[in-house]
Amino acid sequence: MNLFSDIRALVIDRLAAMAEAGALPAGLAMDNVSVEPPRDAAHGDMATNAAMVLAKPAGLKPRDIAEALAALLRDDPRIDTAEVAGPGFLNLRLATPVWSGLVEGILADADFGRSDMGAKERVNVEFVSANPTGPLHVGHTRGAVFGDALASLLGYAGYDVTREYYINDGGAQVDVLARSAYERYREACGLSPEIAEGLYPGDYLVPVGEALKETYGKDLLDKGEQYWLAEVREFATEKMMDMIRGDLAALGVEMDVYFSEKSLYGTGRIEAALQDLEGKGLIYEGVLEPPKGKMPEDWEPREQTLFRSTEHGDDVDRPVKKSDGSWTYFAPDIAYHYDKVSRGFDALIDVFGADHGGYVKRMKAAVSALSDGKVPLDIKLTQLVRLFKNGAPFKMSKRAGNFVTLRDVVDQVGADVTRFVMLTRKNDAPLDFDFDKVLEQSKDNPVFYVQYAHARVRSVLRKAEAQAITLSDCPKLEDAAEVAVAKKLAEWPRLVEIAARTHEPHRVAFYLYDLASEFHALWNKGNEKPHLRFLQDGDPAASAEKIALPRAVGVVISAGLAILGVTPAEEMR
Repeated sequence: MNLFSDIRALVIDRLAAMAEAGALPAGLAMDNVSVEPPRDAAHGDMATNAAMVLAKPAGLKPRDIAEALAALLRDDPRIDTAEVAGPGFLNLRLATPVWSGLVEGILADADFGRSDMGAKERVNVEFVSANPTGPLHVGHTRGAVFGDALASLLGYAGYDVTREYYINDGGAQVDVLARSAYERYREACGLSPEIAEGLYPGDYLVPVGEALKETYGKDLLDKGEQYWLAEVREFATEKMMDMIRGDLAALGVEMDVYFSEKSLYGTGRIEAALQDLEGKGLIYEGVLEPPKGKMPEDWEPREQTLFRSTEHGDDVDRPVKKSDGSWTYFAPDIAYHYDKVSRGFDALIDVFGADHGGYVKRMKAAVSALSDGKVPLDIKLTQLVRLFKNGAPFKMSKRAGNFVTLRDVVDQVGADVTRFVMLTRKNDAPLDFDFDKVLEQSKDNPVFYVQYAHARVRSVLRKAEAQAITLSDCPKLEDAAEVAVAKKLAEWPRLVEIAARTHEPHRVAFYLYDLASEFHALWNKGNEKPHLRFLQDGDPAASAEKIALPRAVGVVISAGLAILGVTPAEEMR
């Protein structure tokens, strides 16, 4: 049930009637005709741009089309008023029974708000993908929450979604991890660790060192790196991934696929991806132009193997193999996305930290080339999170060595609060996370405000059950405050599709706050006007009708919080 879609269908039907009657030319494209909330709620419940977008192709004045369309729309019992505004916008007010019917529809449809817009298209959402060299930090937390909520949103909108984590275990950083873990192994064996500059100093490697001792005893001591590096690297990487999986589980994130970068090396998979590009004439030997701006002292023109990424929207061509024959960092990234394309996904989404902005154009170019432009890649950048506590920046984590971990945050405020707060800003805007404010019980704290609305719904239902009130699915909405809540509920299916189409799960958090605001306003009015209270003393039948609206609110808030990965509150403590 989507009231905006229903009214749009009515508008299209009346436009077809106008064409049949000769008032409009036949065959006009209706794709751009929309029905949406007006910018100013005082203008009505919905507005349509039909007259504005059809005027030019029809060769008619917008107001003439709007006035004729308004006359036809007024004949429908759902339309209370249809008024032409400005050059040809059409504002609609719906009859009061429509809003009661909407609430009734929500209670009858457990999937209210779900959409089949995605048509089961296969979408791969890759997110987090942190180096397996330590625990996840607060920046990863935002990416994890954003990616997981986006995946849930797309699933809710009818897409077939795969959550994926790319394990960066093929670069030099895992050698540094191995050397760092080896020092903790030496420590476990009773020796003093030598944490040289460039190694990872965090205490999180102490258990890894102890596990190495338990597995190998003292057999690795006093042996050259060539004897232990490979084994320790694999051992430590697996331990780090166990830690990362645990961190993600603490946040409520579960991946479908963990893809190892290491699996691309020595298996011919990088070569296969580049051969695909070479077959399309996109690989060549050449020398890049010097970088713009200040010239690096060590820059010199060198012939390299290059990818013609400029043919697919990039600013410059990109090297895939260095002059010494080794792969660049970009080469395995190309191979990884070649694998994604080969797996038959219809669309790809990568969630990167803000520091990876320079990779956007080259990765889009690569996927465009590999898929012949058939598989879109959307790259979402998550901006920095600034942590505060007691009015000051939050201190770094001793355990991690030099940053605040995901566990630090979750341990302080819980997974539900962490997730909701991370979605209270658009992904590409910086976010301030104040440990005191996110636990505050006030309207200024969106987590509390939304959860409080759901807790109030549950409180009403518990009291109704205690009074043995038989619930009714047929509400009776009479007051403007009740209708205002129903109007906000009507926006939910439309909001889901917009948020899914734009890949913006923060819209769900914003919507839930607005819905909670309307609901709390109605609740407060009930304190002043007894006839608005959900439980009517001595009148079970009236109570049953009144309770229908908060029940519908509970349905939508629960659905929205589920998308965000947040557990609805049963009561507030």
